[in-house]
Amino acid sequence: MSVIHSAVNDVPLDKIPALVFPALVETLIMVGIVMVIVIVVGVPLGALVHNLAPGGLIENRAAHSTVSWVVSIGRSLPFLILMASIMPFTRLITGTNIGIAAAVVPMSLAGVAFFTRIVENSLRSVPPSLVRVARASGASKLQVVRTAQLSEAVPQILGGLTINTIAMIEYSAIAGTIGAGGIGYVAVTYGYQRFDNTVMLVTIVILVVTVALVQLLGDAAVRLTTPYARRSSKRMRRAAPVSSEPVLAA
Repeated sequence: MSVIHSAVNDVPLDKIPALVFPALVETLIMVGIVMVIVIVVGVPLGALVHNLAPGGLIENRAAHSTVSWVVSIGRSLPFLILMASIMPFTRLITGTNIGIAAAVVPMSLAGVAFFTRIVENSLRSVPPSLVRVARASGASKLQVVRTAQLSEAVPQILGGLTINTIAMIEYSAIAGTIGAGGIGYVAVTYGYQRFDNTVMLVTIVILVVTVALVQLLGDAAVRLTTPYARRSSKRMRRAAPVSSEPVLAA
């Protein structure tokens, strides 16, 4: 009976592209919006958390503990639980609990928390000597963050951004369970609920290919920016003796 039911409800092969490719576009739009929010919020927030820590530019233990604790909550919750728990907040912001807009809210919160930690850990890898040289040369704290910390950590941040983007593609598939659209919605509605193995297989292949392409682009971006970071580091080290003389004389 289940085999007959499955055969009757299978999507015809010639209809699958018209079903799947618009869903892929929805997924890319969803992830694109989320990643813009993640970068705009996550980079400064990660820099803030890093520099509030002991030894940072604006060391403040109480503020660091508070912000770090909030970020950890968003980072530790499984996405499905986070998505369900903030539905009232999502409805307040977007006016709905379904569709792309409703998925963007929990995905952004999870993505920002994830990327904040990535940026924070990337900045930890920056040699402290570069920060000392920048401060000794008279740079403001904002300039130190921009030119000495973030510019040096660009390859690590881009590598983390690649991982984060892949995670958001996976989250978009989970968001399909609330009717957010995209590949996840097609996989659940047409593949899983209707037992259509062909649709399920096509959606899996598309997700795998999409993730592979994102990883290739991310790896290429890391390779392109790594020489720049090394040149920046060398320039800072060459400038160290000249910049530090007035400080020693004082």
